[in-house]
Amino acid sequence: MARSSILGYPRIGEKREWKQALEAYWSGKLDEEAFRGRMKEIRLDRLRKLQASGIDLIPVGDFSEYDHVLDTAAMFGIVPKRFAYHGGEVHPSIYFGIARGTKEAAASEMTKWFNTNYHYIVPELDGTAPTLTENRPLRAYLEAKETLGIEGKPVLLGPLTFLRMSKGYDQADTDAWLDRLLPLYEQVLRELEQAGAQWVQIDEPALVQASDIGSSERLSRIYGRFAEAAPRLNIMLQTYFESVDDYEAIIELPVQGIGLDFAHGRDANLSALRKHGFPSDKVLGAGIVDGRGIWKASLANGCKLLEDIARFVPSDRLIVQSSCSLLHVPVTVQGEDQLPQTLRHALSFADEKLEEIALLARAAELGAGAIAAETQASEAALQALNAHETRNRKDVQAAVSEIAVHEGRRDKPFAERQPLQQAKWQLPLLPTTTIGSFPQTADVRKARQQWRKGEWSKERYDGFIREQIDKWVGLQEEIGLDVLVHGEFERTDMVEFFGEKLAGFAFTRGGWVQSYGSRCVKPPIIYGDVAFEGAMTVEETAYAQSKTSRPVKGMLTGPVTIMNWSFVREDIAREQIAYQLAFALRQEVEALETAGIGLIQVDEPAVREGLPLKREAQAEYLAWAVKAFRLTTCTVCDTTQIHTHMCYCEFHDMLGSIEAMDADVISIETSRSHGELIHHFETQSYPLGIGLGVYDIHSPRVPRTGEMTAMIGRALQALDPALFWINPDCGLKTRGEEETVAALRNMVEAARAARRSVAATV
Repeated sequence: MARSSILGYPRIGEKREWKQALEAYWSGKLDEEAFRGRMKEIRLDRLRKLQASGIDLIPVGDFSEYDHVLDTAAMFGIVPKRFAYHGGEVHPSIYFGIARGTKEAAASEMTKWFNTNYHYIVPELDGTAPTLTENRPLRAYLEAKETLGIEGKPVLLGPLTFLRMSKGYDQADTDAWLDRLLPLYEQVLRELEQAGAQWVQIDEPALVQASDIGSSERLSRIYGRFAEAAPRLNIMLQTYFESVDDYEAIIELPVQGIGLDFAHGRDANLSALRKHGFPSDKVLGAGIVDGRGIWKASLANGCKLLEDIARFVPSDRLIVQSSCSLLHVPVTVQGEDQLPQTLRHALSFADEKLEEIALLARAAELGAGAIAAETQASEAALQALNAHETRNRKDVQAAVSEIAVHEGRRDKPFAERQPLQQAKWQLPLLPTTTIGSFPQTADVRKARQQWRKGEWSKERYDGFIREQIDKWVGLQEEIGLDVLVHGEFERTDMVEFFGEKLAGFAFTRGGWVQSYGSRCVKPPIIYGDVAFEGAMTVEETAYAQSKTSRPVKGMLTGPVTIMNWSFVREDIAREQIAYQLAFALRQEVEALETAGIGLIQVDEPAVREGLPLKREAQAEYLAWAVKAFRLTTCTVCDTTQIHTHMCYCEFHDMLGSIEAMDADVISIETSRSHGELIHHFETQSYPLGIGLGVYDIHSPRVPRTGEMTAMIGRALQALDPALFWINPDCGLKTRGEEETVAALRNMVEAARAARRSVAATV
């Protein structure tokens, strides 16, 4: 009979218990023993929930104390030299040091996990000698079995994907690195087999992207060795996020199961199944239920898909599962009773997806009629949402259709705008600024809560915000920054803040997902047509400008980032959602300009993460993403300087698209990646204003002036000093006041030293 499974489950807990434990440990409120105990409680509680749900194959080992890629690196003793690791199991101080940095050593690079908003820690292979420090999947398997009686499915990140996600080695050395890693993987698998494990899930999402690293010869060598090492262990070779690139080679591998994504790679995977069939000696893990989306599954469509699959795979060789780990969605819809009823009934988070998977597994075994009542209810909920007036605003649709036919070009090109802007603003060489936010202290958060609960009046809260702006405008002037910001003290999250002020959005109480480390975000839900309803940022920005003679930047989040960091409707194309957001944000840009704000930053950190994984689809996405940005900013006058900001993605392959956005200045992360982006500017010019982030704000350390001076010096060998800005790599919201001021003082001193150096060479 058909079985059910998922590929992973959220770590954070319904009330973010995981986050609270991590941060208590980091702050010294929990010692190591208490922290380990709390993490075990959280880990077992989630397993109990999965056990009670009736899921047949429960994943174990997908839980992490920070990040699953970092876990794999630590398991193999792959620790950068600067952390003074001397072998053996990686101690938490080193593990978290790699992730967050220490006073002595910079953190490892953090970047996006494929095209999601989850960030992983990039393994650094250079100078390391892999060895098995601990068998993490085995430990997880035994804990679940011995404590709860669960015959779990250990989850392991596969070697090809691990290498693809790593840095510090040459592609020509891929096979040499496989020779180092494969014996360690084989030992992990042998020990699992000896312990009685029946299935192991080996995640290889890299197989959905064309790459030499995943050649059929390498695949055969890797999985042939695994089969020899543990011949009685069933391996589920799991792919997700898209269709596989080399289906014919993958189905020939000596594994017992192959997992395919039929949510995001449905058409291509189904086409491959029809064309080439499916091996009679393998199990298909069919990712029917979307593990990344929050909408109720169309059970009717799911049943139809299962009927298509049944032509090639009988139910006794089928596992109905999520398309990817449920890490990317909130835990449960339960408790979201403040949402509009029509919307709430159309939602499905992790726990609700467990129910959908079980229903579809039942349909695969007994036929669609076995779940007819549930299917009718799911279709009615989705149809009611699509018919709702919020999704059918003719005024918005007409206005967006009108602007979407234009390219969104500014009146003059950058080469003509830039001298006009410099004449107006009279900024020094290598101007300094920040990305936008300043520390949100406990007092700031408490004040916001008191206002939201009605304990403070709006007048009292507004007065508090003005006090914060006064304080930080003064500090920025005293530190010596050239372009100031108001600090964003009134904002919770850079997307949520704008969503709360635009039509078409809804917000959950507990819809948290992990973004990186203990950082959890609560993405808004774009469920209707987006519309501007009034100025959103003008009051605070104009107030800050009234307190200083130096220019103050207006701060907005861009249309593509708002879209990519939200859960979005699926009844219209994402391109149309981006244009709706662009039209709404354009009206805010114009309102800022009318209020006298002549520098406006429209942040687009999430443009890169929305890039389709399939190369053939990327050009189309970039074209409309760039256009959405330009539609937002194109109506300002020539002397208004448009800034944007990007961070924590691989940007080197889309510098042409970044240039096409035509922002006067882009600030872009480079410190966390240890200046690697600079290398691309050494071979590829960038003709617009640019600021490469000179220090990592996610690390709890104050960078030395010399570190930043070195970064600036290297950048100025490749970039025009007349167009170069100096700034941190991201907003300072999560940092403490003392470290923020100290770091910015060092940054300004580094800028002054760089100015002297440039002047000396002229």
